Amino acid sequence: MITTVPSDIAIAQEAKLRPITEVAGDLGLDPNEIITYGDNKAKIKLEAMTSRQRRARLVLVTGINPTAAGEGKSTVAVGVAQAFNKLGENAVLCIREPSLGPVFGIKGGAAGGGYAQVVPMDEINLHFTGDFHAISSSHNLLSAMLDNHLHQGNALGVDQRRITWPRTMDMNDRALRSIMVGLGGPLGGVPREERFVITPASEIMAIVGLARDLGDLETRLGNIIVGQTRDRQPVRARQLKAHGAMTLLLKDALLPNLVQTLEGGPALVHCGPFGNIAHGCNSLIATEMALRLADIVVTEAGFGADLGAEKFFDIKCRAGDLHPEVAIIVATVRALKLHGGVPKDKLTEPDPDAVERGFANLRRHIENIGKYGVPVVVALNRFITDSDEELEVVRRGCEAQGARVARCNVWEEGGAGGIELAEEVLDVLKTEKSNFEPLYDEKKPIREKIEIIAKEIYGADGVDFTPMAARKAKQLAEFGLGETPVCIAKTQYSFSDDPLLLGAPEGFRITIRDMYPSAGAGFVVAMAGDIMTMPGLGKTPAAERMKINADGAIEGLF
Repeated sequence: MITTVPSDIAIAQEAKLRPITEVAGDLGLDPNEIITYGDNKAKIKLEAMTSRQRRARLVLVTGINPTAAGEGKSTVAVGVAQAFNKLGENAVLCIREPSLGPVFGIKGGAAGGGYAQVVPMDEINLHFTGDFHAISSSHNLLSAMLDNHLHQGNALGVDQRRITWPRTMDMNDRALRSIMVGLGGPLGGVPREERFVITPASEIMAIVGLARDLGDLETRLGNIIVGQTRDRQPVRARQLKAHGAMTLLLKDALLPNLVQTLEGGPALVHCGPFGNIAHGCNSLIATEMALRLADIVVTEAGFGADLGAEKFFDIKCRAGDLHPEVAIIVATVRALKLHGGVPKDKLTEPDPDAVERGFANLRRHIENIGKYGVPVVVALNRFITDSDEELEVVRRGCEAQGARVARCNVWEEGGAGGIELAEEVLDVLKTEKSNFEPLYDEKKPIREKIEIIAKEIYGADGVDFTPMAARKAKQLAEFGLGETPVCIAKTQYSFSDDPLLLGAPEGFRITIRDMYPSAGAGFVVAMAGDIMTMPGLGKTPAAERMKINADGAIEGLF
């Protein structure tokens, strides 16, 4: 048992990393199939997929609605992959790249935690291999070319009042949510309203995450709708002749990144769309690559299962013809107590009744995963303050739902702490069959698809559309996006669009206030409640605690 609690960065800095060429070799990759970025990082060339066939079993890690108590979903994903490797399984982890916004805002790091991390943790959390910068640059190139087109005569007749393409930056900055550009006279361009989104919310991030190859990437980039003409026709990136140069900026960012876990196992860390405002999954290319290099692939979807898992199943699996065989739902006793109404400062006090009340949140997630036909294993991420009575409440609740449950302690013990969970998943793979199907027919009308998600996954009584959202739904269908999946941007903290409604609320309705096209990615985005695509920093940002010492050691990065 650990008596002192070292920081994640301290644990990562003590790790003895294997040369990345050795990690690649374990996957059967030849030296000419990777591009090394120093000793500890590499990109895998897409040619590595051409001579290999899918062979792996796909396991999704998701969770309950997150709370301030923390559930450790990414940590469990890393830990169970380490556990599979300890058991002699050829397993690969696939997770998203961290965004600088949350790293410097709240989280302070997003590469797992404790003894279940991907490394080099500091590099992964900072600039890594430059993918986010390439995505931001490609996005802003299109923005610049659009404004230049307006300045140079506007031959396409773009209506500057109906431009939907924003600018992007990978940082939390609320001051950029609504701004003016083009000021400063005739040489400053055309004045107009503008907004920024954080890079994980950029459509370019979604496109890179769903593209199959370089040609598909360029086609998708060309399909981007940047706005409308004066007669309400869509204007696309290809009409601005921007998609070729945008593809050029993204040619290396499209390649999946290979790193390792603290225990030396392979991990593909690629793309980083948020699960609350985007589709919340690592890249399809990384998952496809892993399915051809390993026997088990562990992947993660952002935030709770109502967001990340729904979008994984209904968007990513549909786009990539993926067939997940098990879903791990991560939960903690203390988070269930929060969902059961216990104040944050009372979470260390035993309260089985609160766990029982809060279990309603986990129960709904178990039921929802079942609607996709995928078997469930609940990962009970243990903390030292959990009482036996509280743990028993969770066990009985899972048993009543027909879901398996396994305790895990990967933060403290690494892969060894995830053996019980890994063995439970392996037994499911041997004895149960996944009958995966997406929740809805993508050919249904946009509003009907949103209502299906709201009622079946969120538990809402129905959906209210503002007049603007209703008009946008009709217009998006006219633009050819009526038969695509829907990506709902919603608070991660609640099944509803109100972050204060914890547990499993009933008797509520979802409000869709706006919609916009993500034509290159191949879906429609619906904005629910007050969700924003550019976060702000908190009162005490994590950045305040970070520094680099004279010897080069980093402090404060979680």
